[in-house]
Amino acid sequence: MAANFYIKQNDTAPAIEAVLTDSSGRAKSLATASLIRFNMSTDTGTNVINLGTGAIVNPAKGIVSYTWQAGDTSNTGIHNAEFQVTYNNGQIESFPNSGYIKVIIKEELA
Repeated sequence: MAANFYIKQNDTAPAIEAVLTDSSGRAKSLATASLIRFNMSTDTGTNVINLGTGAIVNPAKGIVSYTWQAGDTSNTGIHNAEFQVTYNNGQIESFPNSGYIKVIIKEELA
């Protein structure tokens, strides 16, 4: 799951989408998920998005997304991101559980 996602500076589309997988690479069922959050920081650790509201696209296939908000992509460079799932029983699990999704924000030309 830890793939690269490219977007231009100040763009808010397309949304970032991911298939959440367990340590064996199988899609994680989100049937008992109550909340999806998205976190992103710069490669130096500065927090850019903290607990952004994500969405479940397909619970059976473990597909989630986050729709960018104004300001989310204003800083160019390589960023580390993750989705955080809260289950109905209150437990929290972050994806990917090994490493991060790399979000590369390229400078806009105009």
